[in-house]
Amino acid sequence: MATGGEQRNQISASSTSSGRLVTPFWKEKYEKDARRYWDIFYKRHEDKFFKDRHYLDKEWGKYFEGQGGGKMVILEVGCGAGNTIFPLISTYPDIFAHACDFSPRAVDLVKKHKDYRPDRVNAFVCDITSDQLTENVQPSSADVVTMIFMLSAVAPAKMPLVLQNVRNVLKNGGRVLFRDYAFGDLAQERLMSKGQQISENFYVRGDGTRAYYFSNEYLVDLFSTCGFTVEEICVHNKQVENRSLDLVMNRNWIQATFILGSAGLQGPNSHHDPRTCEYKEDKLTANAPQKMSNSEEIDLSEDFDNMFGTSYNLDEAQIIRIKAKGHEFKIKVLTKEYQHTCKLTGLMLWESAQFMCSLLAENPSIVAGKRVLELGCGSAGICSMVAASVAQFVVATDGDAESLDLLRENTASNLEPNFLERILIRKLFWGDRDDLKGVRELSSNRSGFDCIIGTDVTYNPDAIRPLFKTARELICNEDSEAALILCYIQRRVDEDSILSTAVAQGFRLVDKWINGIHESNGIISSWFCSNNVCSAFRNATLSILYFQV
Repeated sequence: MATGGEQRNQISASSTSSGRLVTPFWKEKYEKDARRYWDIFYKRHEDKFFKDRHYLDKEWGKYFEGQGGGKMVILEVGCGAGNTIFPLISTYPDIFAHACDFSPRAVDLVKKHKDYRPDRVNAFVCDITSDQLTENVQPSSADVVTMIFMLSAVAPAKMPLVLQNVRNVLKNGGRVLFRDYAFGDLAQERLMSKGQQISENFYVRGDGTRAYYFSNEYLVDLFSTCGFTVEEICVHNKQVENRSLDLVMNRNWIQATFILGSAGLQGPNSHHDPRTCEYKEDKLTANAPQKMSNSEEIDLSEDFDNMFGTSYNLDEAQIIRIKAKGHEFKIKVLTKEYQHTCKLTGLMLWESAQFMCSLLAENPSIVAGKRVLELGCGSAGICSMVAASVAQFVVATDGDAESLDLLRENTASNLEPNFLERILIRKLFWGDRDDLKGVRELSSNRSGFDCIIGTDVTYNPDAIRPLFKTARELICNEDSEAALILCYIQRRVDEDSILSTAVAQGFRLVDKWINGIHESNGIISSWFCSNNVCSAFRNATLSILYFQV
């Protein structure tokens, strides 16, 4: 997308991406502890995370106007801190709002709101997948039910339970006003690429809360099966531009209105023709100097700072203990709460790095006495630290300065002085001539490195060519045994693309170990003899490629 004559980076979700599922243990844990994760969320953010939803009047104002001078009864399911109900009751004096959430802390925030009045709002705790709404709301009494970024937090298998529960309190002919995440949203790919997929289109965020990404077809079928008829439905796309970071992001959400039991609208043979659209394009600029109008507001339950990766706190970093044969490290990394929104992947510890760390500890001969270079090591540096115990020296590199600062802190707190002297930490942005020159000068006689290691550095299609080009310029050409070893979980880049790029840059594949399967009795398979590295990572679909020039 060109703006002002300059080309901006555009980020969008890829429908062809495939995610790695979380283990059954974690899937069950996220379901069992769903209430607790949301309670922690509201403890941390209180009422400051979501914006008040003033767009409701513009989008659905006609549904909130009382009929014949009577009171309108609204039920807000998943009320959070009250960002839907308080704008509504301030705009429409004839509304009485029921508001429920299964987070007790969220309901407390509603009751502490300056505009909370018991004669206007009935706020109560309710797990709508198991508790009956009729315990707090009269059956068939609600004119409108609002579900704003709520249903996506429910496991797909339990969504019909939610709708059946809503039916019990909604009047015949009453409406459900729905807005939620849509398939193809940028946040979906961010979660997918980080291995946080629970099931199809269902993901867990870094803080343990979950999100489902709806398609038109899925949503209509879900509501129809539960006795609702679609009145209108549309998938919106908004290009969110962040000028300070020179990024354009594609955000998608789905908006719909459903009717319960309205005459002439029920059943598959109905002649009612709902207003539908597959795609509506909008545009919004973030961090722009002008003030946005209500019509320009975007509410995807993600604030701009988080989506652009600028909201995290290293002062609250967590410590992870890593044990490998003969080694034990305490690694400071970004807390899991921030990981799904953080732009800097180097501030986290990835599974492939832990796997390669164990392999190096069990097989020190891989790097013993060699000049070792680690590409994209991030802030943990556990592979470099293991290698430093036996290598001639190690150069640990990453393209991000903040990750390198944390790497220096981690190495200094974990290594004895004699091993710490063997590690050099340098910035290396792949393809940058000055960075390449500086790193190459660190190798003996500038002849290059005997062993280059990269863990989880193949997830970005645009970075594959710079990766191999950089490795080719830094590997030792005088040693036929010099190796480039890549360990990764396949994400957006397939094996064929990696191999073809490697060959084009002068590498030849010597051995491979794909998704935990030994494809030969070569170099890599020998690393697993007489140790239990494989069993320790049996739930991971990890691969290793071994190249020489």
